[in-house]
Amino acid sequence: MSRSGGRRLPRRIAQLLVGLFLYGIGISFIVRGMIGAAPWDVLTQGIARHVPLTFGVITILVSVVVLLLWIPIRQKPGIGTVLNALLVGPAADIGFLLIPETDELWIRIALFVVGLLVLSGATGLYIGAAFGPGPRDGLMTGLHRRTGWPIWVVRTGLEVTVVAVGWVLGGNVGVGTVAFALLVGPLCQFFLRVFAVRIPETAETEPATRTGEIRIAG
Repeated sequence: MSRSGGRRLPRRIAQLLVGLFLYGIGISFIVRGMIGAAPWDVLTQGIARHVPLTFGVITILVSVVVLLLWIPIRQKPGIGTVLNALLVGPAADIGFLLIPETDELWIRIALFVVGLLVLSGATGLYIGAAFGPGPRDGLMTGLHRRTGWPIWVVRTGLEVTVVAVGWVLGGNVGVGTVAFALLVGPLCQFFLRVFAVRIPETAETEPATRTGEIRIAG
């Protein structure tokens, strides 16, 4: 690691940890909004209806399954990948303890909006720290690399699949799901430009951290 990269290491570690915690909090805001969850969270909600596990525990288990799918596509995880798999779920469970459910539509919409902004900012923080992609991001970019399919085709295929399975299992699909799909990319791109840590390019630096190449899946 270069000297300049070493000086930035404390900031990168702080960004990674804060970003992953806030990502889980953002998920809890969106889910509490009850107007439609993000695609992978629809799947988690659906599974949660059928097993006696918390949302956070299921998120961890889904991440582990996704990481196993990295093996045949020869995708290598970073420390950020592992921490993403382990920390986002518990952070979401903390958020559910702090954020109450409500029947007021305007409050639910506000919760969704806050959640989308928090999650997008958190994505900029943890991806900008350049410690490796999240499990779902890595699956998407790995499949893109191995198959040669355009990234949007891979992402759309994955997210349509998980939404469909989650919806069949009872997950919450709604206008929020569509809004998330349309808005999260531009918002995360903005926050990545704000929070990206400029470090010399090395083998540990995830290409998706370069502005203009952001991959958003969680």
